[in-house]
Amino acid sequence: MQFVFSDCVLDSDRRELYRGPESIAVEPQVLDLLIYLVENRDRVVSKDDLIARIWGGRIVSDTTLTSRTYAARKAIGDTGQDQRLIRTVARKGLRFVGDVRAAADSAMAAAAPLPAEALEDPWRATMAPPDRPAIAVLPFVNMSDESDQEYFSDGISEDIITALSKLRWFFVIARNSSFTYKGRPVLIKKVGDELGVRYVLEGSVRKAGDRVRITAQLNDVDTGSHLWAEKYDRALVDVFAVQDEITEAIVASIEPQLYAAENFRGKHKPPGNMDAWDLVMRALSHFWQVTRHDNLLAQGLLEQAIALDPRYGQALGLLAASQTYCVYAGWADAAIAIPSAERAASAAIEADGEDPWAHYGLGCVHLLRQRFDDALAAFELTLQLNPNFSLAQGVYGFALAMCGRWQEADAATCRALRLSPRDPFAAIYYGVAAFAQFIGSGYGEAMRLARTAIRLRSDHVPGHRILTAAAAMAGEADLARDALQQLKCLQPNVSRAWIAANMPFKHDADRERYLEAFRRAGLA
Repeated sequence: MQFVFSDCVLDSDRRELYRGPESIAVEPQVLDLLIYLVENRDRVVSKDDLIARIWGGRIVSDTTLTSRTYAARKAIGDTGQDQRLIRTVARKGLRFVGDVRAAADSAMAAAAPLPAEALEDPWRATMAPPDRPAIAVLPFVNMSDESDQEYFSDGISEDIITALSKLRWFFVIARNSSFTYKGRPVLIKKVGDELGVRYVLEGSVRKAGDRVRITAQLNDVDTGSHLWAEKYDRALVDVFAVQDEITEAIVASIEPQLYAAENFRGKHKPPGNMDAWDLVMRALSHFWQVTRHDNLLAQGLLEQAIALDPRYGQALGLLAASQTYCVYAGWADAAIAIPSAERAASAAIEADGEDPWAHYGLGCVHLLRQRFDDALAAFELTLQLNPNFSLAQGVYGFALAMCGRWQEADAATCRALRLSPRDPFAAIYYGVAAFAQFIGSGYGEAMRLARTAIRLRSDHVPGHRILTAAAAMAGEADLARDALQQLKCLQPNVSRAWIAANMPFKHDADRERYLEAFRRAGLA
């Protein structure tokens, strides 16, 4: 049986899925889930139904079900935010809500696989939704003398497309559309018009001997300006390892550039014309400043966005993240902020269980509630949904350190810094790395890393905290006393009682050692 919907053809007999002319590779379980939803589109399919049919009744975690649903939506061009085809019915299950035409005759189905409007304009099926910015990744140009290196430059481009597709706030043009420009000199404006995108990423690859140089450049289609450019020189020891490393670096670097560009666009709109997306972009620009004032401004903007769209998962998740950070920094009353953040995070998950920010916000809440296993699981799912989410990687490191797993915490923060070395949150990552060293009793290294965090952000409260504690335990009494005075200026309410109540240590021994450090430093 063939099912025709949107721009897709799903053949349940041959177990094949097509979007337009392109064959889509789908994992067997994901395909099973999709077929079952389409076949039972007249009703809501419960979690128990799916487990019985897809997994044969075996115990399956919510994380597994969420990831398979995410993959099914992605395969047919849907998202957890839009839910045009697969809708989540709160506390009930899933339902396929797209218009479906079933055809037993494959020739009949193949005759009209696309809707009429897509046939009139072959580019329309790949156009971005009007409320989400779109980006196209052009094939990276092979500048090497060896033509057989095409596979490497193509592989970089394809990996970037795949990685960017995990940033669900952006619409990424599919590989087959972008690669029609391979080998052709084209104007960025023309690409933007034909593909319906605001941004174009282009680049080149030059291999010489056992080294490779990769350049990348992000362009704004409307203005013709370059938003970001970088070059990467690497030893070509392991081709695939280099490919993965460069992909991670490029995606982690351009993500904040895209958000900043969207915020700039939003600022030029009259306040009455700002939609929820614009408000979230402006909120992000404040959230990145990592100050009390900016976080309060961000929360106000996010509340406006949620008022416009109460099921806006990203806005809800970001609100939870901002509120929990304010608690950790000593800027907010935990008794008020944490319950509010938990409500926002829970609503984010219910609205869009596949959004990384939703799970990140929930992970922050779990950590402050001292639900350590739940916190680690939430951060791990966040990174599964978006492996290049550097902030989640850094805060995952903090959760590991709070659990006493300081070596794993150190590795997580190193990865966060490798993903995004120029990140606005770099001071936080160094602060987490310093805290991990404190937990491991490496007080000298903790002081060095804390100083780096403070150098990057002189107002970084946690950096001053850990410098005070590490100096006290290392016997550096004068440094500990000076650091404590700076800390009190930034966090006037700091006390050992505040630390005991608000720092979520899993192990009593770590908490007592941290409190002893502040007692030695002279904190009441």
